[in-house]
Parts: sequence; C-alpha cells; structure tokens
Amino acid sequence: MSRLTASSTFLAGLQWLFFMFTNTIVIPLSLGAALHLSSSEITSSVQRSFIYTGIACLLQVFLGHRFALMEGQSGLWWGVILSLAAIASSSGTDLGVVGGSLATGIMIAGLLIALLGGLGIGKVLNKIFTPIVMSVFLLLLASQLILIFFKGMLGLSGNGQISIPEAGLSIFLVLLVTWLNLKGKGLISNFSILIGIIVGWLIHSLWIPSSALSTTADGVLFEWFPWGSPQLEWGIVITAVLAGLLNTTNTIATLREAEDLFEKPVSDRIYKRSFIVTGINTTISGIFGLVPYAPYTSSIGFLRTTRILERSAFIVGSILFMILGLIPALGSFFSTLPMSVGDAVLFVAYLQLFGSALRYLEGIRFNSKTIYRIAAPTLLGIAIINLPAASLSSIPMYLRPLLSNGLLMGILVAIIIENTVNWSSYEISKVKQEARNKAC
Repeated sequence: MSRLTASSTFLAGLQWLFFMFTNTIVIPLSLGAALHLSSSEITSSVQRSFIYTGIACLLQVFLGHRFALMEGQSGLWWGVILSLAAIASSSGTDLGVVGGSLATGIMIAGLLIALLGGLGIGKVLNKIFTPIVMSVFLLLLASQLILIFFKGMLGLSGNGQISIPEAGLSIFLVLLVTWLNLKGKGLISNFSILIGIIVGWLIHSLWIPSSALSTTADGVLFEWFPWGSPQLEWGIVITAVLAGLLNTTNTIATLREAEDLFEKPVSDRIYKRSFIVTGINTTISGIFGLVPYAPYTSSIGFLRTTRILERSAFIVGSILFMILGLIPALGSFFSTLPMSVGDAVLFVAYLQLFGSALRYLEGIRFNSKTIYRIAAPTLLGIAIINLPAASLSSIPMYLRPLLSNGLLMGILVAIIIENTVNWSSYEISKVKQEARNKAC
C-alpha cells in the first residue's frame, strides 16, 4: 500500500496493539494460576508482560533485525513452563524450587543465545534447519495455536460445553474478517482485523455480557525473581536450556519469511543482531518472571493479512502496548475484550502460517519413501499435542516436559532424521518419474 498518513499510522498502530494484546494476555494469566500466584502478583505479571513486550519489540526494530515483527512471549516456552508446573503440582514438588530452577535455566539459555548469536550461530542453524524442518515447525506451530484459538472461539465452559452464542459470534467474525480481507478494497482490507475486533467487541458487549479482569494494583511491578529465588534442580535447568536452544527456530523461520515478505535479504549480521536481542530479552525474562521471548512467526500471517509493512505503525503499536501496562485503568478497560473475539480474528490471521509451511515444500518431490521425512515428525507432533495431560504420568518426571510437548518433539525428530538420513538416495529422478508415469 502507499505510505500511511498520520491517522492511518495511528489506526495501524492500534491494530498492532490489539494483535499484541490478544497474543499476550492469556500467557501471564495461565502461568499465574499454574504457579499459584496471588491476584496482585498475577496483575503485576500482566503489567510486566505488556510493558516488556513493548520494550522487546522496540529493541528488535531499532537494534535487532529492524523489521516490523512482534517480539513476543514464545508459545514453545509457554508450553514447557506450564508442563513443568503441572508436573510439580502432581508430584508434590515445591513450586518455588520449580520456579527458581526455571529462572536459572532461562537466564542460562538467554546468555547462550546471545553469545552463540554473536558468534554467528545463524549460519549453523540455517544448515541444520532445512526447509523440511522449518515446514514441520510451522505446521506444528499452526496446529497448536489454531487448536488454542478454536477452543477459545467456542467459549468452552468449565465442564467443556460449547457456548452457542460465543461460538456463533466467533463464526460470524471469522467469516467477516475473511470476507473483508478477500473482498475489501484499500484500507478496508488492510484494517480487516481491527474492524473484526471492534465489531465483535461491540456485539459481544450487547449480546453476551462478561466480567472484566480484576486489576488490583497492590503488587510489586518489577519484582526480582517472582517465581522463586534461583535454584539448581538440574532436570528443570537442562530442560529449560534445551527449550531455549530449540526456540531459535522461531527466529530462523520468522526472518526467512520476512526476507520474502519485505523483499529484503537477511544477512548474517541481521541474524546476529536478532539473536543477541532475543538472548537479552530471554535473560531479563528469567529475572522478572516472564515467559521468554522470540520473534513471532505469526507476525508474518498478520502482515500478509493487513498488508501494512511500515515500521512506523509497528513502533506506535509497541509504545501503546507499553502505555497499556503502565496505566492500570487502561489495562482494565482492554481486559473487557472477550477472548473469544480475539481468538476468532487471530484464527484468520494464523491460517497464513499454513501457507508459509507449504512454501518451504515448493519444488520438493515426495515418494513412498521420502514422505516419511515430513509425515513422521509432523503427525507425531500433532498426535502428542492431542494427548490427554495425564497420559504420560508413568514417564520419569523431568522427561515429561520434553516428551509431552508436540512442538518440541516434532522439531527434534525432524532435525534428527533430516541430518542423519541421506534422503537424496531415496529420491526418484525426474526422468525416471516421467517414464513411470508414461508406463502407467
């Protein structure tokens, strides 16, 4: 689109604000419940998440990769931390020990990412993370997130029943945002997500009244090690460090997609800067009890949907998100945004991840043998994602966070089989394939 006017830049920034908000709000709330934090501690955690997410985005856009890409709390890290908290609760382990060991592991992971990034780890990762590995990562990430959003769209009650009004409104919003994106002209299409959120919020407030998030502000905003003082429970620390290293797939996937979207080559220097900033953000997360950060691959889907690539709009959105965390009254107002509405519009934006995954497979010809390189890790990961939480209770406690995380396991299996099997020996040449087709 043409260069944005001041008013369009503000509206685009507001759209970024909603994207950041709906992607962030559920993370500190769910972790607060899992770690048995008080309401004031959860409120402070929400505020810290808003403030530092805005800061993290600005660090990347000015000092890191310098693209308009959200630096957010990683879904991979989120899943690992929730798994460890659930294991601790079921086994009677002190949550302070778990939280303190997580803080230690997260800080070590952050320092490693910054150090290895500065030394040029991007070159090595680009070789390890082949197009197949990246496709598996994006397919599993899309599956995991779409499942979360779909459940949120249905407004499931405590006993798992679908709320018909919530589900009906969500379906309407999915259709509306999709139609605006496909058929809308100019700004209507560019602001389809913002329009969908505003329309859905208004309809929900009139049709399905809901309560707002409690925002008691008597907690310490930037408390040191709120999950517990640093501990050395080695099983947790090693799991956290491994999660941090595998979380680098977010950076590789996002920057590879950004290269195509922004039509700008991503040099080794850009990878270095991005890894260093993400490493710093991760280390700070361990200190202040936040889920560690990574470039959001889903930002690509958001940008492909809105087609607004300007950094100015992203900077406005990041600053607004920081202000949201600094002013509790604003946070209280935005907390009235129904999660089903946010999930419905994100459902549309995140469908773009599937297209990104397929782009990595362009030009690759599969046969009955080579199909295993994509099918095995993807379907294994999806199967694990859908396993009941209690199904792995017989596995040693500190292996569960790894083995119960479908995204982590899928990435690991893809990396192993891509880098240990000579798949080219199983490929059928184009000439032989054409001869077979003629024979048939």
